[in-house]
Amino acid sequence: MLGTSTGGTGRHVRMLAAGCAARGVRVEVFGPAQTDRDFAFGGAAPGVGFTAVEVADRPRLPGDLRTIGRLRRLFRAWRPDVVHAHGLRAGALAAIAVAFSRTAAGNKQGRPALVVTVHNAPPAGGVTGAIYRVLELIVARNADSVLCVSADLEDRMRTAGAHRVGRALVPPAPVSLTADVSAETRAALRAEFGADPGQAIVLAAGRLAAQKGFGLLLDAAARWGDIRPAPLLVIAGQGPLAGELQARAASLGLTVRFVGHRGDLPALLAAADVFVLPSVWEGQALILQEALRAGVPVVATRVGGNPELTGEDAAILVPPGDAQRLAEAVRAVLGDPALAARLRKAAAVRARTLPDEDAAVAAALAEYRHVAP
Repeated sequence: MLGTSTGGTGRHVRMLAAGCAARGVRVEVFGPAQTDRDFAFGGAAPGVGFTAVEVADRPRLPGDLRTIGRLRRLFRAWRPDVVHAHGLRAGALAAIAVAFSRTAAGNKQGRPALVVTVHNAPPAGGVTGAIYRVLELIVARNADSVLCVSADLEDRMRTAGAHRVGRALVPPAPVSLTADVSAETRAALRAEFGADPGQAIVLAAGRLAAQKGFGLLLDAAARWGDIRPAPLLVIAGQGPLAGELQARAASLGLTVRFVGHRGDLPALLAAADVFVLPSVWEGQALILQEALRAGVPVVATRVGGNPELTGEDAAILVPPGDAQRLAEAVRAVLGDPALAARLRKAAAVRARTLPDEDAAVAAALAEYRHVAP
């Protein structure tokens, strides 16, 4: 079960559904109809179905009560062994529906086991932050297992009272290595972006939303304008801040290529001289794993699961929110070929330690067997 998703969570659920079905498990995905249109869960593999369950992107009591009631009916009809919910919103709604099932049965017999994967840190402060703290408590106190994408989230859920907490494996789809991308493809991309001969390309990619820190990246880019030729910043992705970020780049006098959603990220990574991940928070960032597998030098913020993915040698890690340090790190990579080469080599080594899809599916199935033997 999942709520609204336009990125990593949806891809992860689709991968798990297909992998479990391929191993003989009957899988039904519950989630918003729009999410199915975006990810085609029902077409993921034979044995995978989809049932529409509307989950709003934020708490709304009347709608949430309807969703809980629908989930209770669906759980009675489907009689699943395990419900695996992704995200605190979906996890809390599933937990309440499962708890009602337990109450109706009088005990745990006949109700599904509940696994919840926490993919993101909750908002900090304000009414929204308070609501998400309640969602954390609901999940922690009711889930049979809570899987988290980073160590800091594991600590949060243990503090909230979860009795079984583990690590979720969230691998990216297999990507081509840099060597597999032809020189012609790189040249075509440079021409598409209008890069001059000898001009470095700084690449960033992700949803154009506050969590991803692209405003910080623009502030950093304004600090390396004295490099000659000035690096060309390319940002791939779409999202609610697209217009705001473009206006900010123009106000700073920056030349930035906003290239929207791309289906050729391996080629973009291969064409880049450095990849930058300026996020406020990340778990197991798929794009960061893809960058490591592509062997591109990485500069990233030291937040969430980033240090666990890169280690201390496969990226330059900088404090979040520090545009000056971010700019200095990019400048260091572009100005020192030996440093760039070391980062490329370390990224390739690190990539070989990352879990693949088979490992992620096997880990999920092992967890299901543990909570619902």
